[in-house]
Amino acid sequence: MAEETLRATLGDGTSMPVIGLGTYRPRSPMTRRVLHQAGGGAAEEAVMQAVDAGYRHIDTAPFFGNEREVGRAVAAKIGEGAVTREDMYLSSKLWNTDHRPDLVEAACRRTLADLGTDYLDLYLMHFPTAFKAGGEPVPRGADGQVLFDDVDFVDTYQAMEALVDKGLVRSIGVSNFNSAQLRRLLANCNVRPVVNQVEVHPRRTQEGLVNLCQVHDVQVVAHSPLAAGGLLGHADVAVLARAHGKTPAQVLLRYLFQRGVIPVPKTVTRSRMDENLDIFDFELSTDEVDELDSLNEDAAVFTFPEAVGHPEYPFDAE
Repeated sequence: MAEETLRATLGDGTSMPVIGLGTYRPRSPMTRRVLHQAGGGAAEEAVMQAVDAGYRHIDTAPFFGNEREVGRAVAAKIGEGAVTREDMYLSSKLWNTDHRPDLVEAACRRTLADLGTDYLDLYLMHFPTAFKAGGEPVPRGADGQVLFDDVDFVDTYQAMEALVDKGLVRSIGVSNFNSAQLRRLLANCNVRPVVNQVEVHPRRTQEGLVNLCQVHDVQVVAHSPLAAGGLLGHADVAVLARAHGKTPAQVLLRYLFQRGVIPVPKTVTRSRMDENLDIFDFELSTDEVDELDSLNEDAAVFTFPEAVGHPEYPFDAE
């Protein structure tokens, strides 16, 4: 079954493909900025390959330093007639240095310009932690400490709500919000978040947070769905893969799909792109899902150490 035929309906009535392509590449903030300005081909080629494979959901962010590459790839595929803009689901994020309400719209418009599109399908607040505006993506003082700002994420989110009214984005949501932060946002918003993108995999099941999101019609999107590759060699995952004639990655992605979670695995390899889409012709039993749940250690791959010490640092709670 082709991935683009499967979509999840979000809380605002829009829909999102049930698997996406993540485009994050871990680099230093300075290297990210240089690559963003100079361009390059890694993300561009990966996105073009992904569209050919059947992906229609592409997840990026200014902090990834590749929005121009992503935009060129999508434009090329539209130009070929392979897809239309309406076929594609483009998701990006508001970075921490743009949390001041007066900066939100300009940040969104920069992303739109870099992606070469008139609108985003989904715009997320990347983290609930505000950094001082201006300068580097992770600003530091003379002592080397990250410079935080005291902007309330509720105020930032309310500025994002205006982007929907202006037609710049179709849906808004958050990323890396814990349960307490999500509850507070839900109690203080006019446009409800449709997504919370967080790390979810069998070593970090986040059962309470996932349940909270589902109760409030907030779709969970999983970054790092393969635990940065750390689960691909796990013996229990390998046993399940052999039992179903699938790969460990396919088992892990199917596990999330059956939990109602949308994964955005990252790869630049076409064969793995094809593999990651091929998860709709088998089903894990309840016992097999429970077995994968039992691997939970609340072990996060991504902890964002630059934000440690911020009052809204999210990873001290589920």
